[in-house]
Amino acid sequence: MRSKFCLVAAFAICIAFSVAVSFGAENDAAPSVFFPETHYEFPPVLEDATVMHDFVIQNKGNAVLNVDRVKTG
Repeated sequence: MRSKFCLVAAFAICIAFSVAVSFGAENDAAPSVFFPETHYEFPPVLEDATVMHDFVIQNKGNAVLNVDRVKTG
């Protein structure tokens, strides 16, 4: 009877450890932001002219990257 209890306890510990490891692996997922171009200098323009430039933001991680705020320099 005692050997059955030890076997069941060891099996339960193995399952608990496996579950803990699998949940820990999911927490390793993280976004990783990458900017191919970190700055851009506009050429001289006439007053009141509209100028535009697209900055590319890439997520090289393995989770969703949320851009909450953008601040101009």
